[in-house]
Amino acid sequence: MDSWVIAMMLGASLFLGAIALSAFLWGIKNGQFDDETKMMNQVQYDDERELNDAANQQRKKESVSKKEEYRPE
Repeated sequence: MDSWVIAMMLGASLFLGAIALSAFLWGIKNGQFDDETKMMNQVQYDDERELNDAANQQRKKESVSKKEEYRPE
């Protein structure tokens, strides 16, 4: 192989690596990897029954808040 082929491959690799690193840092800066509730929900609700109970409680909260928002004149 000629040395220009190795230099071209090295340059292309560095360029693509820089693009990937900048995309990763942009994602961190904009909060693309922030999911605080996912890990907590996995710890809290281990069982399917507990997950169903939590979903039902959330539905009840939403229905109560919808009823409180509606105020006919």
